Order: sequence, then C-alpha cells, then structure tokens
Amino acid sequence: MKQILMLMSLGAVLCHTSCKSKEEKEEESSKLLVTSPMKMDTTITNEYVCQIRSIRNIELRAQEKGYLQDVLVDEGQFVKAGQLLFKIMPKLYEAELLKAEAEAQAAEIEVANTQALAEKNIVSKNELALANAKLKKAKAELALAKVHLDFTEIRAPFDGIVDHLHLKLGSLVEEGDLLTSLSDNSRMWVYFNVSEPEYLNYKSGDQSKGKMPVSLRMANKDIFRHPGVVEAIEGEFNNETGNIAFRATFPNHEGLLRHGETGTILIREPLHNAIIIPQKATLEILDKKYVYTVDKNNVVQLRPITIGAEIPDLYVIREGLSKGDRILLEGLRKVKNNDKISYDYEAPEKVINHLSLPTE
Repeated sequence: MKQILMLMSLGAVLCHTSCKSKEEKEEESSKLLVTSPMKMDTTITNEYVCQIRSIRNIELRAQEKGYLQDVLVDEGQFVKAGQLLFKIMPKLYEAELLKAEAEAQAAEIEVANTQALAEKNIVSKNELALANAKLKKAKAELALAKVHLDFTEIRAPFDGIVDHLHLKLGSLVEEGDLLTSLSDNSRMWVYFNVSEPEYLNYKSGDQSKGKMPVSLRMANKDIFRHPGVVEAIEGEFNNETGNIAFRATFPNHEGLLRHGETGTILIREPLHNAIIIPQKATLEILDKKYVYTVDKNNVVQLRPITIGAEIPDLYVIREGLSKGDRILLEGLRKVKNNDKISYDYEAPEKVINHLSLPTE
C-alpha cells in the first residue's frame, strides 16, 4: 500500500512538472518579436529609365541627281572627317564645269577687247560696264558648276560611325535621297525624365557642389565603367506626364555605347537622420502601408505610414513613425488591432545589421 502511494505521488509530481514545462513552452512560442525604428544617415539610389543618344547624329543625303557610282564604306564602319563615303557619277557635272570655264574665258576676252576700245573712245563706258557684268555672271556660273561637281562626292563631316546603307551601288539617286546616317559616339547624351518635386529639390539644393554625378546601368545590368554628369535640363515640363527631361553626358572612349540604346540612370542621394524600418515589419491594405505599433500596455495599434524611399529589405519612412516607437516585427498576421500581446524586444541595430543597408 505504501509503495502504491509513493508511485501515485511521483506520478503527480511528474505530471505537474510536464504540464508546467508545456505551458512555459507555449507561452514562449506565443511571444512575438518587437523592435523600434532606427534613425541614421544612409544613402538611397534613385533609378530612371533613359535613352542614349550620340552627341551628333545626322542624316547624309544626296545633293545631286545621278547614278551611285561608288560606295566606299560599310555599315558600322568608323570614318574620319573628310573621308570620301559615296560618289555619284560626275560626267554630266564635269561637262557643265567645262562649259562654264569656256564661257568665263570668253567673257574675259570680251572685257579685254572692250577695255581697249573704250580707251580709244570707240565704245562707250556703258559697253565696258556691260562686258564686266557678263564676266561676273560667267564666273558665278563657273563657281556654281564647281559646287555641283563637288556635291557628287559625299564626305564625312566629322569622325563617326556609319549606319545602315539605304541605297546600293548603281542605284539612281534623286536629290535629297537618304544615303546613310553618321553618329559621333565620342561622348553620349543620356536623357531621363524627372518629376517636378525631384526637379525642385535638385534646383533648390547646393549648386556649389557642381554638376550632379550619375551612373549608367546598361541593358545587360552591368554598370558602365565611366561616370557621367548632368549638364542640361530641357526648358519645359511635359504637360501629360508632369516630368522634365534631364541630359547627362558620358565619355565613350571605348565606343561601347551606341545611338539608340536604353538603360537606367542611377543617382545616389544621401539621407540624414532618416527613419528606417525593415520591410517585413509592414503590411499592405488597399495599396497603403501600415505597421503595428505597441503601446505601454502591450496593445497593438494599426498605424498608416508613408514610405519616402526603398532600400533592399528596408523602408525609409517619411511620415507616421518616430525613433521611440515600438513596432511589431514578426507575427503581423497573427494579431488584430487592439490585441494585447506578449513580446520579446530586439534592438533595431541588431535587426538591421542582418539586413542590407548602404551607408554614406
């Protein structure tokens, strides 16, 4: 009988211990994790879709009519200023030049004869003036014939890269026909659109620092090796989009960038005393961001916030939170507004150190 009582007592103790351990584990598992916003200096990167343009991109068109006699370049070829690119059959214009030269020589002879007669008072001064006028007209026609002949040769106006050839050898060329385009890619103009608030922030900022430095992320996600600077802003806002175009200039010594490419402009913006929280501490309801704050009675309250900027894994808060607030970090789907919770607190420095955070 005594042994039975001892066994029953031992069972009761073990049961009590087991139940207590189970309750403690359940209490620990029901605890949520809470932290606070962090106030610090950091840097965000603003991104803008951009269009890449050559500083000079022009169309080369025929200025005379005729058959395309020579095509001396290929598509994508680099050419030097003054290099001969195309030649239109010049025979007609060579004949016109010879005719103009002959007429100019005849006019010179007529002036010489009239001059001799005028000195002997055989002809009037008006006759001499008329002969001189005919000579000037003949010389003008000679100069015009030379110009027409020169126009049969199309040369590069600057160093650049030849684009698509629109006409092939032997084609009949009309005046004004497009032959190709030429791009000067030594430097590139990169255009991107900026909103009105960003424009105002830029213009009201510290202009003594000089031109705004920017980076270019190319279509393959690589960062272009040379930085650029913003050198110009267009004169008017687009009424439909509310944006204004900025123009950045990039050196292009290796010729990697070409006219017509696209990319993304990256502008690093320093933030001082920014309020930062982990993205996972937020929830979205009807396109608006919220957090659960925890008051002194351990009651959670749903609070709307305004996001100022986004960093990998983090949000920069513009409105809605201050440094001293406590916010729910985990278990946001397990609670409702005005619930009382049990929680463990983790310092924001420790929380954010596990996340991505660029610093100045």
